[in-house]
Amino acid sequence: MKSTDDTDIFEGSGNVFADLEVENPDEALAKAKLASVIAAIITRRRLTQVQAASMLGVDQPKVSALLRGRLSGFSIDRLLRFLVALDRDVEILVKPKPRTRPRGRVDVVAVSRGRSQRSPTAIS
Repeated sequence: MKSTDDTDIFEGSGNVFADLEVENPDEALAKAKLASVIAAIITRRRLTQVQAASMLGVDQPKVSALLRGRLSGFSIDRLLRFLVALDRDVEILVKPKPRTRPRGRVDVVAVSRGRSQRSPTAIS
């Protein structure tokens, strides 16, 4: 598709990491969504980075990295443990994909005060 100023415009895939050709884009997106939920909890509770670090069992620089989106040192498993440390239940549901979709995906669903925010992430 072309705009009036001859700039190419492409529709995204739904995964910015895939669009940017990041290695393991599905994992990167899932980690980013989990980190976003963790950051929202820390912010909502008005925790300092030192307080959050104490709750999560890490040092303050790790919390700073997490809040800044520097996630290379964090596995999905570790982020899930952080959510549990922040008094969140984490449920993992595995189910067949619909026939209309070509591949499976991972959904990160954050439930807060009776509302859920669904964020699908494809995974092979």
